[in-house]
Amino acid sequence: MRRTDPPGTLAPHIPADAYRRAQTTGQPLVIVIHTTDPHGRPLAAYLYPLAVATAGAVGVFATVAALLALLDFAVHTAVSIAAATGPVSVGGITLKLFGSKR
Repeated sequence: MRRTDPPGTLAPHIPADAYRRAQTTGQPLVIVIHTTDPHGRPLAAYLYPLAVATAGAVGVFATVAALLALLDFAVHTAVSIAAATGPVSVGGITLKLFGSKR
């Protein structure tokens, strides 16, 4: 079966009579495709900096959360020790940190 119609996906702008004339005479058919250069950066160019910035932000957030958890644990430990020891005296000065619960 011989194809007589111009290819639709290759060059839809070729008129059918010009295509058939080129096919019958054997004359070469020149297809000119006009393209324009992209003016902006491709979207993939922004992906790597965005991924690095996101990873950095998550790292900073996790570091701050870990420091706050460590500070919370240290404060609770200090309060537990101070409650168990009673009054603290240094150089004749006595501090009663917590009142008696009785």
